[in-house]
Amino acid sequence: MTNLILLNIMILGGTALVASFVLYFVSKKFMVETDETTVKIVDVLPQANCGGCGKAGCADFASACAKADADTFANYYCPVGGHAVMQKIAEIKGFETTEKAPTTAVLLCRGSCQNAPAKVVYDAVSSCRVANRISSGQSGCPDGCLRLGDCIKSCKFGALSLNEETGLPEIDSRKCVSCGACVKVCPRGLFEIRPLSVNGGIVYVACRNKQKGATARKNCKAACIACMKCNKINEQIKIDNNLSYIPADIDAEKYGAELAQNCPTGAIVYKENVRG
Repeated sequence: MTNLILLNIMILGGTALVASFVLYFVSKKFMVETDETTVKIVDVLPQANCGGCGKAGCADFASACAKADADTFANYYCPVGGHAVMQKIAEIKGFETTEKAPTTAVLLCRGSCQNAPAKVVYDAVSSCRVANRISSGQSGCPDGCLRLGDCIKSCKFGALSLNEETGLPEIDSRKCVSCGACVKVCPRGLFEIRPLSVNGGIVYVACRNKQKGATARKNCKAACIACMKCNKINEQIKIDNNLSYIPADIDAEKYGAELAQNCPTGAIVYKENVRG
């Protein structure tokens, strides 16, 4: 009996020893070398791992920055850390960096409970992605907000909340870091990251409905009807597929109020200073 116990101990001990040698050599073979520059860059990043920079996470972004030349580095940006963090990384790299205009996410829909009343009751999985596959939505608008909050769940920074009165998600631009999570998760592409003007203003068409005006208005009072009034105010605004789009470089302070006031359906939104 004693010999059997000793034999089992020896077998287990031998197996453990062999396994440790295997793990050691495997770790050496597949070890990823981390250079000093990457480590320094990782230390200044916010560690949000949101993917807003276009990389898999902060470590991947740091590695890309460490390897980048000056021209490539100029295209990299950490939306959470902003200019302050990019400046620190530039100093580590010995590069210069220029400050970019602040940005915020915007919701391209005004299909609230008031503007787009529910015509049907959705009684299935509470997910925008699921609802988009099986339904045109409660209001019947094929391009409007489904009001089920996938975007709110995706925001790691508390910048999105549900407005109980309108049924729509609301963006707190003071908290929004433009990580793009809402852009990626919305099955109808209703979010966009847009730059703010010099004084923090922003103007955009809050509609994605490509149906003709009369049809669009049956589902939502605030739908864009491609009336061309905005184009007459600024010729840079083009109408495509029954929908107008205001380019991001339109001066919100100069044109925003006029555009919003002259939009017959209220599809154009102008905000003076979203960062307060």
